[in-house]
Amino acid sequence: MTDLPDDTTDEVERLTKLAREAVDEKAAAAYREDRDALLDEHDYTARIREEDTGEVLVCHPAEWVDDGVIRPERVEDTDRGVEIRLSGPEDPDEWDEVETANRTVVEEVQDEHGDVHGATADALADFMGNHYSKAIADATPEELAEFREEYFPRNAWPTDEQQSLLDESVRLTVEKAGGRIPER
Repeated sequence: MTDLPDDTTDEVERLTKLAREAVDEKAAAAYREDRDALLDEHDYTARIREEDTGEVLVCHPAEWVDDGVIRPERVEDTDRGVEIRLSGPEDPDEWDEVETANRTVVEEVQDEHGDVHGATADALADFMGNHYSKAIADATPEELAEFREEYFPRNAWPTDEQQSLLDESVRLTVEKAGGRIPER
């Protein structure tokens, strides 16, 4: 069992994502400082681990680290560490829950904003679920760019109207899902 409370883990993830999305380096640094201060309250530290499938935020007790390096002999219980996927595919075992959540968003966008936005929301739900096994709300700027530039024109067969409203449709869908569209 981790020593890091769930609400702290959620806030650490949020601050890390805000730092990654920030256009201004000073703002990004402030988010990272807030994250580090929050982790410090629990005697934890964090780092980003690069993997072939994306980036992972790793939070672990500060006592495991000496001179910036994790010392395996200090790790007594690996369950105290927390890993949060920041990019790349999520857990495919959760696909059904992700699909249900994404389809609910599609229905709400369709009901509130009409067929054109609904069709784009449907394409975004397909893309996020099938390519990344993750909720629309968790889409990264890179994933949204891939959707706009590669997936949508090749796989959604958009009408001229859909194409002209693409950015607005994506914004409406991500916001309806509870996510944020970072500034470009």
